[in-house]
Amino acid sequence: MREFLKVMKAVSDATRVKILKMLQKKVMCVCEIQNAVGTAQSTASKHLKVLEDAGLITSYKDGLWVNYTLADGRQSPYAANLIGNMRHWLNDDGEVAVLLEGLDHIDRYEIVGRN
Repeated sequence: MREFLKVMKAVSDATRVKILKMLQKKVMCVCEIQNAVGTAQSTASKHLKVLEDAGLITSYKDGLWVNYTLADGRQSPYAANLIGNMRHWLNDDGEVAVLLEGLDHIDRYEIVGRN
């Protein structure tokens, strides 16, 4: 039951749900995520930690960047099921649609000032 509750609590926050929807579309670093959802970097990092602890996302280092992506579901059957279903959920939500459309214009190099 503990594992189930961890996954459910992770998706009980609108910002974390938005992060999951964004990571369905592309791999992102914390600066891109914070830019997209309009939070401070520390707040975005806390949300990412909750999602990672629940087995919903993973991270990997690529040079100076830490990239976040959806997990493959091996860590938790509850996370795997939720990730699979999230692909079909909220696609017709206006707020989510606008957020996802804006991802094409978010570039980590522009955010950190390296063109």
